[in-house]
Amino acid sequence: MTMESTRPAAAFRNAAALRALVGGAPLVSGWVTIDQPSVDRFAQVTGDHQWIHVDPERARRESPFGGAIAHGFMTLSLIPALLEKTVRIEQRMGVNYGLNRVRFTSPVLVGSQLRARFAVVSVADVDNAGVQVMWNVTLERHENERPVCVAEFITRHYF
Repeated sequence: MTMESTRPAAAFRNAAALRALVGGAPLVSGWVTIDQPSVDRFAQVTGDHQWIHVDPERARRESPFGGAIAHGFMTLSLIPALLEKTVRIEQRMGVNYGLNRVRFTSPVLVGSQLRARFAVVSVADVDNAGVQVMWNVTLERHENERPVCVAEFITRHYF
């Protein structure tokens, strides 16, 4: 898997800077290319060796997708890395807090290029002087109108 090496477009140093993003235009990541060795490594780590992921020849012959596809959870796992490459949050610590309403709306064929759009829905104060950010995330495939994954991603940030 190769990720475009881009610098985050903007740096955010405090909760007020994150709050200013609520309702604004989505922040857009660079592209990442999904390759078969990455899919195979994900299968090895998770134990999910279903042929639609790890047997490109069989997938080309027998699957409705016309080739091997990435695991949905592999696609989902790209969200934190793409966020980190899209925004730089100058914080003491940040954590992934969870996900809501995840849907895999279109297959990710091996060789596809993906990117993410991150729209800030809300920023709320939490314990220990932190903030919780709700992001609407849309993962899209290059030259495809339908997203491959949509999710609400929740992060916590401590400045």
